[in-house]
Amino acid sequence: MNTDLLKGTLDLLILKILASGQMHGWDITKRLQVVSKERLTLKQGSLYPALHRLENRGWIESEWGVSDAGRSANFYQLTAQGQKQLLQEKEHWQSFVDAMNNVLKLEEL
Repeated sequence: MNTDLLKGTLDLLILKILASGQMHGWDITKRLQVVSKERLTLKQGSLYPALHRLENRGWIESEWGVSDAGRSANFYQLTAQGQKQLLQEKEHWQSFVDAMNNVLKLEEL
């Protein structure tokens, strides 16, 4: 079962994946699929606008290099500002999860 990403989670997911090191777009997509056990998928039409947005915010930076397949690729990595933002995003997400869990634990009337 593939799950659509909730609005606002894409930035967090990309930042978290890039926390493990420099990657190009295809690697980011594949890493998300593997780590989520194929439950989350990321379409290229969503990924690249998000990467550009994160780069414009100064949270990631990119440089051209050669992929394992021998092709030119843009490799992305977290900046110091991106690492700080990742911590903030994780805290925000955990607060949301806690609130949802509180609601879901309510007993039926």
